[in-house]
Amino acid sequence: MSNELLIVGQHLEPIISRLPPGVSTHCFWKETDQKDFFREAGPRIRIIATDAFTGASAGLMAALPNLEVVVNFGVGYDTIDTQFAKDHGITITNTPDVLNDDVADLAIGLMLAVCRRICVADRFVRDGLWREKNLFPLSTKMSGKHLGILGLGRIGMAVAKRAAAFDMPISYHSRHRRTDVDYEYYDSPITLAEAVDLLVVLVPETDATRGMVNASVMEALGPDGILINIARGPIVDEPALVKALQDGALGGAGLDVFAKEPHVPEELLTMENVVLQPHLGSATRDTRFAMAALVIQNIAAYFNGQPLVTPVDL
Repeated sequence: MSNELLIVGQHLEPIISRLPPGVSTHCFWKETDQKDFFREAGPRIRIIATDAFTGASAGLMAALPNLEVVVNFGVGYDTIDTQFAKDHGITITNTPDVLNDDVADLAIGLMLAVCRRICVADRFVRDGLWREKNLFPLSTKMSGKHLGILGLGRIGMAVAKRAAAFDMPISYHSRHRRTDVDYEYYDSPITLAEAVDLLVVLVPETDATRGMVNASVMEALGPDGILINIARGPIVDEPALVKALQDGALGGAGLDVFAKEPHVPEELLTMENVVLQPHLGSATRDTRFAMAALVIQNIAAYFNGQPLVTPVDL
């Protein structure tokens, strides 16, 4: 069996030095003649490594006739054509669990930042307005507010654990009701939004979840409600979000992800009740190191003929 690895995601270049001995790598972005590469090396490639931003298209996988595994640097694999992979017996691995804490931490940070207007207050001090106006406008208390979690998976549970320290009642909606938690379950995003003060979006991006948080959900959340999206941008109807914020139908938002990254709707940039982040959910040195280690473990397992460490159930 060939020991060649195709690295597709440029963010993965630093892992090359940590790969098992004997693994020969091809960095796809360095191949100036891709047709020649596919013709010459394509049949020998049985495993590729990519990241959540680059993914793996059906076209790429089809050009590698003996491809068996796609190793993904990231927990989300919506940028990989999973249907093609499933149809052609290609296994996908991801990096679950190791990033739960970081994403949950940022979700809580966004909630606090929006409620307590931390970013606006920071500018208030930096711009010298504290000296001129003396008093900063009152903000909103977060402790004790009712938290809704849309998608109570691993990260959702980590958010719930942290929210409990703020004495926040917790409710949720997921595809399936969980039997291992006492949190109140709602049978739809709208009924959940009606019941809570803050709604954290944590579902994966799929055909079923794109646009799930629509104008009706935002209207149900209400003029004092706060939306936090730490999952994927397309899950939230972005034009509807902008309109709800402009009209006062929604109280505020904390957004780490957007529909067409890195492009952010211009209207959001000037809103003081919105906190924006450049998709930083897992972006700490600690977690990225752990994610890279898991990618390498999956690659090593494949080349050693061992079971993959974190295969995705397609």
